[in-house]
Amino acid sequence: MNVPRKLDIGCGQRKQTGAVGVDIDPASGADVIHDLNKFPYPFDDSAFDEILADNALEHFEDLPRVMEELHRIASPGALLKIIVPYFRARWAFVDPTHKHFFTVDSFGYFDPSHTFNKLYPYSKATFAIEKIVFNEKITERGLSKLFRLPLKAFANRWPTRYEAYLSHLFPLDELTFYLRTVK
Repeated sequence: MNVPRKLDIGCGQRKQTGAVGVDIDPASGADVIHDLNKFPYPFDDSAFDEILADNALEHFEDLPRVMEELHRIASPGALLKIIVPYFRARWAFVDPTHKHFFTVDSFGYFDPSHTFNKLYPYSKATFAIEKIVFNEKITERGLSKLFRLPLKAFANRWPTRYEAYLSHLFPLDELTFYLRTVK
């Protein structure tokens, strides 16, 4: 049986089962203690088939460089699951350690099929955006279910329309990006 090679970037205390966890905090219980603002990362080229970054990328200094390093350590066709606070969410700005804020198009700069990548080729790291999901991990409860579930459904069906016309009035909380390594 072939076990997928998984990496959990900035895992903190919630390392994904079956993954190699990497974090700066020695108290986190990570398998590898490393400052992810320092390059290169202590992993071989094409070492991982899956990479999870759950509420981590907003903390790093140089996001294009981080994406280049993730591209280096990801195998061809690897899946990256990136969960970040949505830029309209209150939570994006509450944490004083957040350095980046994300919209539905933030990773378009790394997707060769996206207009942003064609106009502004900031990086040689390339990923195909497979899916963008609002509030994937968040379970709605109580009265918020009546309003937020249809809003979430609309946002997930038409993310750019939601962002352009409704997000400033009815902000959701987080975005999950599913990216596939293009090498």
